[in-house]
Amino acid sequence: MKRILVLHTGGTISMYEDEKTGAVKPFDQNPLIEKTKEISSLAELIVESPFHLPSPHITPKEMLILKERIDFHLKNNDIDGVVITHGTDTLEETAYFLELTVNTDKPIILTGAMRSSNEVGADGLYNFLTSVRTAIQDHAAKKGVLVVMNDEIHTAKNVTKTHTSNVSTFQSPQLGPIGIITKKEILFYHEPIRERKLPVQNLSKKVELIKAYAGMDGFLFDILSERKIDGLVIEALGQGNLPPRCLPSLQKLLDQKIPVVLVSRCFNGIVEDIYAYVGGGAQLKKMGVIFSNGLNGQKARLKLQIILETTSDRKEIDRLFQ
Repeated sequence: MKRILVLHTGGTISMYEDEKTGAVKPFDQNPLIEKTKEISSLAELIVESPFHLPSPHITPKEMLILKERIDFHLKNNDIDGVVITHGTDTLEETAYFLELTVNTDKPIILTGAMRSSNEVGADGLYNFLTSVRTAIQDHAAKKGVLVVMNDEIHTAKNVTKTHTSNVSTFQSPQLGPIGIITKKEILFYHEPIRERKLPVQNLSKKVELIKAYAGMDGFLFDILSERKIDGLVIEALGQGNLPPRCLPSLQKLLDQKIPVVLVSRCFNGIVEDIYAYVGGGAQLKKMGVIFSNGLNGQKARLKLQIILETTSDRKEIDRLFQ
């Protein structure tokens, strides 16, 4: 029987709906811990609750705690895989953080729920069960960190939350899931390209994220310049373009040697230095803006924060984002 580390962190999967008010609240204790014995026939489970938080309360410091717990058990307890239950609002960010930082070929699965534990149609226990089923499969190895929800398997790099309340909220725009789950089988369709692992022992760098919009000027850039940030990610328009009134203030940040990474606010496609008009990608590239290969804003921000713990060299940062 395989040995699986289970890390419960909180979120809707651990909450209940108040019958009188309809408000969704945390339990004092995660109810999945009581249900763990029902899944123990699948694997030997090592169960921990490093913290018990709704996902908007989770920061990169909590993500680092999860990495350290996984590293500890990989070294000391010869585990065969990991399952993490997590709130859905920031689940994709924790998944991608672990994808970048945990160096193992063993399966690491994140899952959550869109309905609290006592609602009709609650999906938490089922998602937990299918995540354990996935983690014990030999062919789940060497695929990086995965997100298992609603009978689908997604990579940490590509998955994102696309709906505020639907149980099929987690999707991988443009690329789709890499596998599905049936009552009998765990089926994978292709092998994902793995991310290069980045060393991290602490997280001290301040990296901000802003979104471009029609008529945007330099106001937000000027504020960030005064706040002494360490890095910036911009969700740009289309293929990687910005309104022209942004440029003088953006140049000030670049002159301060602040690395600026560009992604698109679109779900699909990548940013490229195509357009040569003022504010177009071609001009931004010449100014020294770093173009990311397909990440969304929240994941690019995490990646830049981790990279800056080891290097501030623009060429190296550019290379790592490709």
